[in-house]
Amino acid sequence: MLQFKRSYRYIILLFSLQFSICCASAQKVIPVPYINPVWEKPCEPFRIAGNLYYVGTYDLASYLITTPQGHILINTGLASSVPVIRKNVEELGFKFTDIKILLCTHTHYDHVGGMAAIKKITGAEMMVNEGDVASLEDGGNSDYLMGGKGSMFVPVEVDRVLHEHDTIRLGGMKVIALHHPGHTKGATSFLFDVRDEQRSYRVLIANMPTVLEDVKPGMASYPEVAKDFGNTFKAMKELKFDLFLASHASQFDLDKKHQPGDGYNPMAFADKKGYDEALAGLEKDYKKKLGKK
Repeated sequence: MLQFKRSYRYIILLFSLQFSICCASAQKVIPVPYINPVWEKPCEPFRIAGNLYYVGTYDLASYLITTPQGHILINTGLASSVPVIRKNVEELGFKFTDIKILLCTHTHYDHVGGMAAIKKITGAEMMVNEGDVASLEDGGNSDYLMGGKGSMFVPVEVDRVLHEHDTIRLGGMKVIALHHPGHTKGATSFLFDVRDEQRSYRVLIANMPTVLEDVKPGMASYPEVAKDFGNTFKAMKELKFDLFLASHASQFDLDKKHQPGDGYNPMAFADKKGYDEALAGLEKDYKKKLGKK
């Protein structure tokens, strides 16, 4: 009976959120161009390291950083992910409404689609790099590659504009925002320390610099795209960290590092080799697509 009540509650929540999303903005939200089935597949939430938790879906990574003064949520996945994220946060024993800060690695619909709904529920502050402010506030319509057809997600008002090496502070946490443009103009990675009963860990949540198919050097909507990608690869090669995570679970092989029911094991994510190999593969693709040698 308890399980039924919980399931019923989240069905009602999903309906309510979808209704509120439709009504939240006078600007019509167009159908998104593509949804991979694994983006919506539920995933068991778990503790990654210290006060850092995975609360996303099977492939769209969402991260919860908890503190005594409230929590930070990084990425929300699709609009349909909101009930899943809320359920995951609450299953871990935390109050969803204690989320005080919202961050994102970039402003594509598969990572910020649920941001407006979560901001409305929690009243959290939305913080984003200056290069992605316009895209977030117009629902992705000004995105240099996918924009121009209307809002793909409910627009989100930005409360704080972030710049390179800005620090987000909450409850003793210091999260450093690293501007890694290319995938979007304001694409951002996050670097911070967490601690458990044994030691501290330097964590990188990387916005991996994937070059999408239609990106061209010197394109009118982003003339500096090739230069920005080049600078991003250079900067990301120099990063120092202990644990590697990313915007998509598949980008850091989550399914190989953690299975449902596995115990707490931060070092499963100590994968500098995997990071270097993934970055090298993306840089090779960048050089091929953007004419670099």
